[in-house]
Amino acid sequence: MSTYSLSDGLASGAPRTSRVPLLANWIRESGAGVLASVAWIALGLSCLWWQDVGDWSRTHSLGIAAFIIAALALFGTVGADYLGAAGQALHKRAPWLVALGVFLTVWEVATAKFAWLPLPFFPPPQAIIEVYTDDLPKLLDSVLASIKLQLGGYLIGATIGFLTGVSIGWSRAVGYWVHPVLRFIGPLPATAWLPIAFFTFPSSWSASTFLIALATGFPVTVLTWSGVASVSNAYYDVARTLGAKPSFLVLKVAIPAALPHVFVGLFMGLGSSFAVLVVAEMIGVKAGLGWYLQWAQGWAAYANMYAALIVMSLLCSGAITLLFAIRDRLLVWQKGTVKW
Repeated sequence: MSTYSLSDGLASGAPRTSRVPLLANWIRESGAGVLASVAWIALGLSCLWWQDVGDWSRTHSLGIAAFIIAALALFGTVGADYLGAAGQALHKRAPWLVALGVFLTVWEVATAKFAWLPLPFFPPPQAIIEVYTDDLPKLLDSVLASIKLQLGGYLIGATIGFLTGVSIGWSRAVGYWVHPVLRFIGPLPATAWLPIAFFTFPSSWSASTFLIALATGFPVTVLTWSGVASVSNAYYDVARTLGAKPSFLVLKVAIPAALPHVFVGLFMGLGSSFAVLVVAEMIGVKAGLGWYLQWAQGWAAYANMYAALIVMSLLCSGAITLLFAIRDRLLVWQKGTVKW
């Protein structure tokens, strides 16, 4: 972003013909931030100007928060050159702030002010905020229960899938016996095993863990197997020439070369495991976000449902971000060979 501001150009007595391009450049660089501030001001005014059609206690707080965000967006736009990395990050995300402000304003007007969307199926934004403030203990308990269940099943499935994939890719004998089993189990969705899982395992928690591990393990197995099988024989020949043992070939040649495929399988398994998590918690587990969704649906508490869905989306997004960070750390050597 240019460090030469509009006010500098006007104060320096620049010719009138040079002010028009300067103004256009300032609008192009700062217009999104100004629009973001206007959008959030509109949200604040919509919250405080019109009367709600229902009884929601967080309308005033939402309006004040909208004005604060608008002030921060405007301050970040005007002082972007002095904020360094924070100013650059705000400038990069300003279009999303505009879109979010407009979306929340339309949502607020269409629900809380004029009831264009039927209640209670479409609660206003302040109803979602009420869930996070008034029902926070129950929601946090559900989040912690889901994290424990998801993390346990995902780690088990990823570990077994990785070891199985390496074994199949390295050993023909293992592949001979395991490959047909994968062809039989793989195409079946993990949720199809619900009756067998809940009959076989002693508790709903262990059955749900098995289903999440199954959903995670199959893509990790297939992608790891593909990665190990696609390693060039030239790498093995060079290592054998230098006296490498079979264990060295597996640990230092096959697995590092297959890691890009492994992480693709981990990403695929993560999405599948979250889908199975919700179904498993709805059926047999007595706590968790899936259980919370079913409870909210039974009481027609749609605001609680949407609040839980937002939390679940944030959890999945955070897990993906963490997995990306781990991948970037382990595959730092790829940055010079592939386009990221």
